[in-house]
Amino acid sequence: MGLNLSPSAWLASQPQAFQQAELAKLTETAKAELNWTWRGWWARPSQLAPDGDWRQWLYIAGRGAGKTRGGAEWVREQVKAGIGRIHLIAPTAGDARDVMVEGDSGVLSVCWPGDKDTKGNVIGRPLYEPSKRRITWENGAMATLFSAEEPERLRGPQCGAIWADELAAWKNAQSTWDMAMFGLRLGTDPRAIVTTTPKPVPLVRALMKDPGSVITRGSTYDNAANLAAPFLQSIRDRYEGTRLGRQEINAELLDDVPGALWTDAMFRHGVIPDAQRIVVAVDPSGADGNPESGADEIGIIVAAKLIDGTFAILEDATCNLSPSGWGRRAVDRYKTHGAALIVAERNFGGAMVESVIRTADRDANIKLVTASKGKAVRAEPVAALYEQGRVAHAPGLERLEAQMLQMTLTGYVGDGSPDRLDAAVWAITELMAGSSYSLDNIF
Repeated sequence: MGLNLSPSAWLASQPQAFQQAELAKLTETAKAELNWTWRGWWARPSQLAPDGDWRQWLYIAGRGAGKTRGGAEWVREQVKAGIGRIHLIAPTAGDARDVMVEGDSGVLSVCWPGDKDTKGNVIGRPLYEPSKRRITWENGAMATLFSAEEPERLRGPQCGAIWADELAAWKNAQSTWDMAMFGLRLGTDPRAIVTTTPKPVPLVRALMKDPGSVITRGSTYDNAANLAAPFLQSIRDRYEGTRLGRQEINAELLDDVPGALWTDAMFRHGVIPDAQRIVVAVDPSGADGNPESGADEIGIIVAAKLIDGTFAILEDATCNLSPSGWGRRAVDRYKTHGAALIVAERNFGGAMVESVIRTADRDANIKLVTASKGKAVRAEPVAALYEQGRVAHAPGLERLEAQMLQMTLTGYVGDGSPDRLDAAVWAITELMAGSSYSLDNIF
């Protein structure tokens, strides 16, 4: 059998006489149950959870590769094995309902009235209650639906298994994942499956490096037997060999964006020498302190000019707090690091920005700056310093680095606003003033 063919697909590829002979060996009941036999009939090897000791299984595959079916069938297997509480998490509430539950490959479609648990007891097809955001089986098992748009809903509920779908598209990825992990505590071996097309977002990168992760990769073409020929031909003609095709079809994690001002190779880590001057930069937004409101974060970056004349990013303190909250946070970093100055962009309510910081510390040394040029133009001189190896990074700056990787000559291509990056650019620009690396002679 092919390395990544399901038994059903392999049999379908054989001569008709052979197919008929093999099926003739089965009873009519067995033939009927084949429709619902995942493991050993419909599943490709890549769609089955790997053996071994792991905390989360990352099934990273292209569009139409069968990720949803793999996730739904894994949930079904957990229920059959006796797991009583399961969480289903999608980018939005609509995605959870339309894809994970009611979709063509969702939980409801893979379960059938004759379903039995591992002990032979009938558990049937589950009942879906949209108003309660839950699915229940006859054996008492329950799957609850959650949205990454509302991470706080995951605070409190506990479970023994999690299916996280399209994690790379989650709006509040880190906070949602954190809340989910705190609740993954029931049973002797609580586990999570992540089904997603890859994007170079910080959480995906971090999970792929996590020693508790096991990774399975898949391509759109792996599922060719279940996809329309015109669709396959269309994506080959339009996207084969392109960057988008590598990501969305072949599931490659592409860190470097064409035309990006920063690449992974430009990030220098290690021991940072003593600083001669430190600043805290703030990029305000309209955040109201509610992470679920959709407002951009407030970028807060601590940077230093070092004794050897180079520069370093010391801390990313970016937050989504109320004005009083982020004002206190910026002042705290100002005092903790012994900074000489707080640099704050005035474009978003100039006087208000200064007032917020003064409320936290009326004696703080503040400099308001105005963004008269586009983000990419302001970022170019700073990116040049990185290219020359003149900026070092302290540990824990993965989210800032992810935003840098998405900044191109034509603008930011990532999701939302690059608040961390903007603050970092303001900080380094301020430290460059009066140095041998001024804006005028960088190029």
